[in-house]
Amino acid sequence: MNELIEKAHFETIMALSEALDAKDSYTAGHSRRVMQYSARIAWRMGMGEAEFGQLKKSALLHDLGKIGVPDAILRKRDKLSEEEFEVIRAHPGIGADILRAVESFRPLVPAVYHHHERFDGKGYPDGIRGDAIPIQARIIAVADSFDAMTSNRAYRSAFPAEAALREIERNKGTQFDPLVADAFVSCTRDMVTDILKDSFDEPEYYL
Repeated sequence: MNELIEKAHFETIMALSEALDAKDSYTAGHSRRVMQYSARIAWRMGMGEAEFGQLKKSALLHDLGKIGVPDAILRKRDKLSEEEFEVIRAHPGIGADILRAVESFRPLVPAVYHHHERFDGKGYPDGIRGDAIPIQARIIAVADSFDAMTSNRAYRSAFPAEAALREIERNKGTQFDPLVADAFVSCTRDMVTDILKDSFDEPEYYL
């Protein structure tokens, strides 16, 4: 019975994330990719299966609060005004408020709320820094940034993957947790090599 409940719970989260991605054709599939990238990082860092399950759900719902952001702002091709950026900056709090309303989703709140914090304390919504940022939020921050850089957006074309990896390396210790950034860069480059060798192997629950 517990397995059936967990399956239904995860399917509900998947449906919510896909509904959110459907708001903008430029970000279609974003939540699922962020989940997959987050899983790669967690695998490389040795995160346990139980903690990983929570990370996976949080990654899928990290942008849930964008449901409350007007489409005109999400799809704007030009640079956002300061007022529009403030609306965007509200989305982690909106997402956290939505999740708090459902008891079984409350464990996901810290990662969703803090995924735009920066390692140097210059992020939002609370401006916390370093290890004060939940590890799941630090992981999602790297995965989210990589997918944003390597995806076409209304205002720019996608970066090549290698250029995005170099950008993550360049921002270690400022925007990103260095350990998380190193884990993602190394596992991504190793994954390409291992796939070419037909030898990539990771636990099934990470996929």
